[in-house]
Amino acid sequence: MTGITGGIGSGKSTIAKALIERGYTVYDCDKEAKRIIAEDEEVRKAIVALLGDESFVDGRYNTAYVAKRVFEDRTLLEQLNGIVHPAVRKDILNKQPEFIESAILYEAGLADLCERVIVVEAPEEVRIARTIARDYKGEATPDNIHKVRARIQAQRAISHQPSVVRMVVNNDGKKSIDELAEEILNG
Repeated sequence: MTGITGGIGSGKSTIAKALIERGYTVYDCDKEAKRIIAEDEEVRKAIVALLGDESFVDGRYNTAYVAKRVFEDRTLLEQLNGIVHPAVRKDILNKQPEFIESAILYEAGLADLCERVIVVEAPEEVRIARTIARDYKGEATPDNIHKVRARIQAQRAISHQPSVVRMVVNNDGKKSIDELAEEILNG
């Protein structure tokens, strides 16, 4: 398996889509974690035991409530990750995709599943613009820019383990996504 990681707005999901279009299997950790939380009864029970019944409203994951709780208490975040990350890992091992896409590949303990890791990077200004376009309907207000910068800053702690990283892809907009996908496949 090959891991694809990078910070918010780096373009890792766009590159992953290009790989899917070429027929490769890509495991989107964010999407699959949400599916697992929604479908896996053991995971749901563990989250409720950790954070209370408010974690699910009308059977649906209460993202706003959970986020507020775990970002106020780092210990709760670690405990939540201790529930979700192993379930994602198990799912990956069952599905055996060719690529694993995750912003937190190392933090989730998934890098060791990978023969190589591709780190997608882009200049901060590009990442901010992409995230504003995607998450804030293109509204580049000072508050939205501040929120994106805070998310970028929070991700700066991502540690790239050079022994596993095999390629850094610069997604600064100078090459097309197709060119970057081919670079990854031929790297």
